Amino acid sequence: MEVVHDKGTTTIPSRPLRVVALDGSLVGAVAGLDVDVVGYTLDVPELPGYFQGDRTAGGVAVGTLAEPSIERIAALQPDLIVSSTVRHDALYPALSRIAPTVFTATTGPTWKDNIRLVAQALGRSRSAEEQLPAYEARARAVGAAIAAGSADPTISLVRFVGPGKPARLYGNASFPGIVLADAGLARPAVQDVDEFMVEISPEQIELAEGDRIFYTDPALDENASDTSMADFTGNDLWNRLTGEKTAVADDRWYSSVSVQGAHLILDDLAAAFGVDPQV
Repeated sequence: MEVVHDKGTTTIPSRPLRVVALDGSLVGAVAGLDVDVVGYTLDVPELPGYFQGDRTAGGVAVGTLAEPSIERIAALQPDLIVSSTVRHDALYPALSRIAPTVFTATTGPTWKDNIRLVAQALGRSRSAEEQLPAYEARARAVGAAIAAGSADPTISLVRFVGPGKPARLYGNASFPGIVLADAGLARPAVQDVDEFMVEISPEQIELAEGDRIFYTDPALDENASDTSMADFTGNDLWNRLTGEKTAVADDRWYSSVSVQGAHLILDDLAAAFGVDPQV
């Protein structure tokens, strides 16, 4: 089987059973397609819960996202390696000498196409073409229930990324922005743009206004990091926002770029608005 991808064409002689995935979203793609992930990169103590399961239980870390170890990858004797040009362009020749290697161009906004590419490399395209429409149908159903019950609310996305740093308002090209678009939910004008994000200072926090404001709270993360939001939430302008505020976990909404993660966002949306989760 030949697979055309961002770095060229790769021949895969048989259906892969042992895969090394060097980006978290690709870990989710492989595991979600019911194939074993034997190696992955890790920048936190353990895989997040949404990627844990039978297909990752036997896997091991092969380094960090920034510095995966070629030696550790080779020792696992994978029959497929998947990563992204935006992540590991310089490593492609070395990885290709270990096993057939398939690269997506980037991550994030292209997550659905990336799943389709990984599925092709795994010989599991039919599974991907079942999973993605099923997720999209659920998104439409959850979104319709929210719109009907709350007069088509605008949904604001606010991410706090660390002390002294700007907050981020996420647009339609972001992972959660795509999920909201799939759900048919409205966005505030400043976020209803074909961009990944807009950065704002504490003095601009009024731009976060929406009927419902979903903001990240580091206390909710599985692997909590210092993403202090005190510069913003301690600002009187934050308290003047009229939209109802709902705290969400950063890793679920912004790092879980996968079908699994998209379903988690739908879970949170349904819970926040008190509608049928459509599962």
